Amino acid sequence: MIKSKLKEFGADFSLLLVAICWGGTFFIVQDAIEGTPVYIFLFWRFFIATILMGLLSFKEIKKLDKPTLKAGFVLGVFMFLGFAFQTFGLSYTYSSTVAFITGLNVVIVPFAVFLIFKKKASIYSLFGAVCAVVGLYFLTNNETLGGFSYGEFYSLICAAMFALQITFTDVYAKKYSAFLLVTIQFAVVSMLSFFGAIALDGHIQPKSFDGVFLEAIIITVLFATIFAFFTQTVMQKFTTPAKTAIIFTMEPVSAGIFGYYFAGEEFHAVQLMGAGLILFGMLSAELGTYFRNKRLANV
Repeated sequence: MIKSKLKEFGADFSLLLVAICWGGTFFIVQDAIEGTPVYIFLFWRFFIATILMGLLSFKEIKKLDKPTLKAGFVLGVFMFLGFAFQTFGLSYTYSSTVAFITGLNVVIVPFAVFLIFKKKASIYSLFGAVCAVVGLYFLTNNETLGGFSYGEFYSLICAAMFALQITFTDVYAKKYSAFLLVTIQFAVVSMLSFFGAIALDGHIQPKSFDGVFLEAIIITVLFATIFAFFTQTVMQKFTTPAKTAIIFTMEPVSAGIFGYYFAGEEFHAVQLMGAGLILFGMLSAELGTYFRNKRLANV
């Protein structure tokens, strides 16, 4: 029981590092895509990540079979659609609106798990999810949710896609090689980004291989892609998808902190309150699950 809880806590902490890693690279990516179209940037990011991850996965190639290939393809499609609809949403509405609606995956995940796999989330995870959603609202300081346009609609689809990626990762990570799942997933995102770049931009060549582009590619490939998604795939074996979604709400929190210290962005009191609510939601889910399991063990 104690060993199992330590594994779960270790997994949750690792996923927290993933969220911080994603948030820490947000302002770097923003700088990069000012001079490079989004799908071209995504293509190079995931193409290079596929090559590197493929080299790391070489010894696992003997485990490659049709079910593994199918699982990696499904995860890759969900990941790509999440990125794609997020991009479409940013074309029609404010980034804060997109950030808030994307964060709604934290409440979509428990319902997705129940509807698809008939697994109920704990009351503590649901309570933590609600706190995290309210925290996300204040964190983005959103004042534009009065209307529902194409931007909001695309962002909602984006949230659903990321929620499904988390949900299915929970299932597939327990069945197949994490190395192969991640490599296939990257390859699918790279391939679909290639088609997106050709369709929208007519080419995959970045405007320039300058310092900003190269810096962003190196950092995102190593930390926000290979480390982050491999860690997610491995660690979701030891925790629940609902808690994973709650932990991932720390991405915008860490993005705000890094933006404040390194990019000169402002971080107001209302946003601090939102960050605090997200932390409270995470602690509620973590400690609530711990005390519930301890109580059940003593029954």
